[in-house]
Amino acid sequence: MLRIANSLKELDFAKLMAVYEESNRENGRDNYPEEPEERQLFLQEENFYQYLRQVFFVTPGAVCAVWEEDGQYRAALRLEPYKDGLLLEALETTPAYRRKGYARQMIKAVQAHFADKRIYSHVHKKNLPSLAIHEACGFQRVSEQAAYIDGSVNSRCCTLCWEVESLRFS
Repeated sequence: MLRIANSLKELDFAKLMAVYEESNRENGRDNYPEEPEERQLFLQEENFYQYLRQVFFVTPGAVCAVWEEDGQYRAALRLEPYKDGLLLEALETTPAYRRKGYARQMIKAVQAHFADKRIYSHVHKKNLPSLAIHEACGFQRVSEQAAYIDGSVNSRCCTLCWEVESLRFS
């Protein structure tokens, strides 16, 4: 079931970190190469926590969405205000539950929850599984690069957008 969190206290941080463990390990290796592997993970998770607490959840309209089943988080993503809608970012599924439809199910539930908003997403052009999921959920490519909230641009990513029919003609 879809859960929308408007604050860090509405999330079980340990369950959220289980979803993002693979990315946190990768980022920990990049950010703390001199540290032992488990320390890298700890430091990266601490960075994630501080980002959510000090940056993400202080942004008006920012929410974290998780798909919870059997008391565990299976997938997660973040949404924050972007242009004339929301930016979907950090879509991840716990590795043991990939290729079982959780990401698609979650995106569809988020679309239903935010049906009155355009939803954008930046996806790496080589991330074919993510591109396929977004396209299956009705996203269309609107730019061959990603323009991030901080003003940076990434030409390795494209921007996708989903909008309900009624928004297209407004």
